Amino acid sequence: MTQDKAENVRRRRVFYIPGYDPVHPRRYRELYRKEAADQARISGYDLVLTPQRQKGPYGWHVEACICGQWTETDFEVMVWSDIVRSSMDQGIIASYVQMLRTAWIYISSGALFRLGRLRKGPVIAALYPVVFLIVQLLIALAVAWGIGQALSYLHPLAAWAGVLVVPVVLRWFRRIDNRLFAYYLMHDYAYSAQYRGANPPALEARMAEFSERIAGALRADVDEVLVVGHSSGAHLAVSVLSDLIRAGQLPKGAKPVLSLLTLGHVVPMVSFLPRAQRLRGDLRFLSTRDDITWVDVTAPGDGCAFALCDPVAVTGVAPDGQKWPLVFSAAFSETLSPGRWRRLRWRFFRLHFQYLCAFDQPRDYDYFQITAGPLSLGARYRGRPASPSRIRRVASGYRSVARSADQGR
Repeated sequence: MTQDKAENVRRRRVFYIPGYDPVHPRRYRELYRKEAADQARISGYDLVLTPQRQKGPYGWHVEACICGQWTETDFEVMVWSDIVRSSMDQGIIASYVQMLRTAWIYISSGALFRLGRLRKGPVIAALYPVVFLIVQLLIALAVAWGIGQALSYLHPLAAWAGVLVVPVVLRWFRRIDNRLFAYYLMHDYAYSAQYRGANPPALEARMAEFSERIAGALRADVDEVLVVGHSSGAHLAVSVLSDLIRAGQLPKGAKPVLSLLTLGHVVPMVSFLPRAQRLRGDLRFLSTRDDITWVDVTAPGDGCAFALCDPVAVTGVAPDGQKWPLVFSAAFSETLSPGRWRRLRWRFFRLHFQYLCAFDQPRDYDYFQITAGPLSLGARYRGRPASPSRIRRVASGYRSVARSADQGR
């Protein structure tokens, strides 16, 4: 099966793998509904969302008329938010212990320094929760000291009562974390680091379910099966598709074609850790396949992603004849209007989701034409060169791969 056998798409299945996100998947449906309407208005095409028609987990149906051709797409969100919520369900003391352990793993392995030489933005994002949690603790201690000093005028022993204020202040900071994101980001990095780059067992089991769902779609009467991995969902998508291909689940005919779109990836945060042999092997394996198309889109304006970093090359596992991914930039500063760019430029978490949103001045990246339009991913970007500023220099200190990395070639 090769991608050049499929140009037009009448029916498509899309599997969206989100990043480390505890929210209900309806968030992605409503985001798609709102942003698709804006992009359709800007770009001059028709697109309508309706309830899902496929049996299974959360999803929706899209009908679009783009360039005079109608295309039907069934979306499905690959849900692992329950695993995320479970990993975040920790007390304050346990969270601080987890912070120290995570910092030690990244520092002692040398990964933090290597990541910093690659891209500063994601490393700053990784240090943000450490700094903010320490600041919160210092503020709580300062408040306790101040209250203790005031109480000491009543009785010298009453000064110790100020200590009781520390957990109160820390719980208040925890309640407003939906605005500060300190605990959220700390849990995010800790989840990847807890097994030093290996996937937790619960996540491995869920990924096997994802692979089965996608394999089922490849046996259906559709023209393209498109897997979209966003943020940390990008490296999950790489491993899920690698497992699927090694298991011989690709159909022998010309259709459906299998495509992978990774957005705002943070692959090095995991692949640079010592026990990430599984991921490194999957990156190497998928990078030479002739039976998929893999496109990777990031943007320097996204401070949470490793913008324009070829995830295979920078990890040091690029084989001879590497074909994928095609790396290029969504160029936020050029594809968003000047006014909108000014409003969003310092909203780092919002920009990390811009790949899933409408652009005022779109160029060749349009999430809604990719996921609901008449061309397969391979046809859309055939002949498109990679961004000349992409980063390919090897930065990882760990390059060993799983023993099964080359199976299925």
